[in-house]
Amino acid sequence: MLNNKEYLECLFSSNKPLIIYRVKNGFDVYTDFSKRIKLTKNNAKLFFEKTVKQKNSYNKFFDGYVGFLSYELQCKLINIKLPKQKSNGFKDSIFYKPETLIKIRKNINNFRTQIFSTINDLKLKKKLDPSYKKFFYEKKFNVNLTLEQYKKFFDNFSKKIKEGKTYQIKICQKYRNKSNIDAVQFFWKLMKVNTSPESFMIRDNNYSIISCSPETLIDKKKNIIITKPIAGTLRRNKKINKNFAKKFFSKNQKESKEHNMIVDMERNDLSKICQIGSVHINKLKFVEKYKDLYHYVTIIKGRLKNKVSAYDIIIAMMPGGSVIGCPKISTIKLLNHQEKDSRNIYTGSFGYIKSDGDMRFNIIIRSLLNFNNVSEIAVASGVILGSTALKEYKENFIKAKSLLDIFKS
Repeated sequence: MLNNKEYLECLFSSNKPLIIYRVKNGFDVYTDFSKRIKLTKNNAKLFFEKTVKQKNSYNKFFDGYVGFLSYELQCKLINIKLPKQKSNGFKDSIFYKPETLIKIRKNINNFRTQIFSTINDLKLKKKLDPSYKKFFYEKKFNVNLTLEQYKKFFDNFSKKIKEGKTYQIKICQKYRNKSNIDAVQFFWKLMKVNTSPESFMIRDNNYSIISCSPETLIDKKKNIIITKPIAGTLRRNKKINKNFAKKFFSKNQKESKEHNMIVDMERNDLSKICQIGSVHINKLKFVEKYKDLYHYVTIIKGRLKNKVSAYDIIIAMMPGGSVIGCPKISTIKLLNHQEKDSRNIYTGSFGYIKSDGDMRFNIIIRSLLNFNNVSEIAVASGVILGSTALKEYKENFIKAKSLLDIFKS
């Protein structure tokens, strides 16, 4: 029988479906999925209100589901229709019920593991066959929007802002190449340079997703809910430290406007499901440091109303406003009719929900979807009055850089 470390190495090099999710002191690995549920508009309410509540008395370590909702499904759940757009064919929203949880603590190179499972040890730790898949990837990426094309979108949305149809809007840009990647290997390469708090990886039989998302959309424990909007980006270099970034964000009119609008919108979303007077700023306008950039962040907290369901929370909070713009609903409609490429997973949400109702969901940004031998990296930057097309176009590249860089080695 394999020891924990040997089994983990064997698992990573196999084809077995698994999910890795960043946690405070390391990573959680989920596998041995007893259920794989594709969500649609027709079954989502049933899933969040009944299916997830079905308790498994044998599972004391993680009684719940882990998975993601695509941007397209989130729009459908709030009754927003999407026009026909270019698509890579990936339209799924999937939740998995794990029977095994592996906790990796400390760090990637010097870790300790604990394995919890409903499966017998002898069956669980049997040797797995290594992957038979042929991995390959190009180092070069094609961009779906040139600067000139981006500028046309930018100018059009700037006009909409002046007309009062929106106040802020986020334009999605995609980088694509031909590849079939070893998702686990790529994820660990990414984590060595950019261990964002909401990072995750999914490896299934026909697709994989890697994300170094920094943004928590929903963190619910009992009747307390937290959201952590990010609005404000500054490129890092040797001359710019955290104090400089803080001063830059506070004095920069464009960044402050953008941040204030997003915070107000997220407070409004929370107010739909929280007790009157309970929504408040927990921590206002602080700076977080990442590999290539600094972000401007606020934490908002509220106490849920007594009869709010998990589905009510999903409907109120998704899609996350910080990666759409505001006001949210009218801006979503503008985006959907202007963007030619389907967002699929991008600006959707990944996370988990437990049978007791506790949940944690991020916003899927800084993401890579590998499907049908194509890798697609998606990012977005904001348009408000005072912003410029060139600056926002460059900001998109900064946000994509850590993912693009893992293809160079």
